[in-house]
Amino acid sequence: MDHAIWAEGLVKRFGETTALDGVDLGVRTGTVLGLLGPNGAGKTTAVRVLSTLLIPDAGHARVGGYDVVRDGHQVRQLIGLTGQYAAVDEMLTGAENLLLIGRLLGHPKRQAKARARELLDDFGLTDAADRAAKTYSGGMRRRLDLAASLVGRPPMLYLDEPTTGLDPRARAELWNLIRSLVAGGVTVLLTTQYLDEADQLCDEIVVVDHGKVIASGTPGELKAKTGAQTLAVRPEDERHLPVVTSVVGELAKVTPEVEGQLVTAAVTDPAVLPAVVRRLDDAGVVVTELALRSSSLNEVFLSLTGHPAEQDDHQPEGSLA
Repeated sequence: MDHAIWAEGLVKRFGETTALDGVDLGVRTGTVLGLLGPNGAGKTTAVRVLSTLLIPDAGHARVGGYDVVRDGHQVRQLIGLTGQYAAVDEMLTGAENLLLIGRLLGHPKRQAKARARELLDDFGLTDAADRAAKTYSGGMRRRLDLAASLVGRPPMLYLDEPTTGLDPRARAELWNLIRSLVAGGVTVLLTTQYLDEADQLCDEIVVVDHGKVIASGTPGELKAKTGAQTLAVRPEDERHLPVVTSVVGELAKVTPEVEGQLVTAAVTDPAVLPAVVRRLDDAGVVVTELALRSSSLNEVFLSLTGHPAEQDDHQPEGSLA
């Protein structure tokens, strides 16, 4: 399968800060590539280079066969871009926002109106079409923002942390919209810090940290790279939590994670599971959950970067992330 987006050796510096330090990535046509990494890792800088908003200091990139530096105009005609925060005019209605984008793209008024109606229907916003965007919920604004990026029917869509600040229901709705776009042939470059989001949506993932690519592959391949599985044990009685933590830590030879009454630890030897069962049985501990599962993407992220994704400090919009 050919690549809709291809970058090699991208370097971008801001004074003494190197935001991109030789980044390579490729997005196959009609797939979703997830660009993961902590804040400041270089994700948004990469998106800005690929959308012609920044000129790289070294390396090169092509979008739809066009060079992002030499052929910026052609690249911009191929892409839609949705940032971390909905970029809609709150004083205009939903329909007016989409009509404005259509007219700015040079569409005749009748065509622009028809496209606006089509997108409002596709994104479940028809009933709110004549309401000011300032009255929309966060999820509705994100849907309107995504619809605005699709007015020109771009074959490629850049989504820079599109579900930031959304509640679980709104996130799930946006995931379904993204899946439907990909099913229709759209190629998506997605940046996110939500590991479950990457697991749900991405065909391939590139992990960046300090401007460098530190891992890449399918979600399954990345999970396999840790070489470990996760043991999860939940005691029936909370008073037995210290015993479970001690037993799991001793047999797994790591410091377990404790969340509520659930004790988890990475293990490389599946024989740890029956050993834990025997020790807890001897101690008279009854458990309500006992499982050995593959590593999650969050555990992969932890092993690659040294900290879980959710511990990253949020940087304001416009930072070098």
